[in-house]
Amino acid sequence: MQKIKSYFAHSYHSDKVAFYFEFVSFIFTVTTSLSLAITATDPNMALIYPGFFIGSSTGAYAYYRRKLAWPTILTAYFCLVNVFGWGVAMRFW
Repeated sequence: MQKIKSYFAHSYHSDKVAFYFEFVSFIFTVTTSLSLAITATDPNMALIYPGFFIGSSTGAYAYYRRKLAWPTILTAYFCLVNVFGWGVAMRFW
């Protein structure tokens, strides 16, 4: 248990802003994926995509602050895909 506490404490102390952005990313991504799982037969994608967009954009910013190249690129890609998917769900294109 001490190793887990130490892990989170190190993450917090190394960059407090990134830590909170990662926390917001975690909350939105987990909540949205749970919502998607519960409504899997008929999900409202107009709500699902914004939740994942918030989760990925806050994650991308946190990874950028921590100078993590590949996670930043991956989550930035997720941001773009979620914007495109939301546009499709809203029938904008």
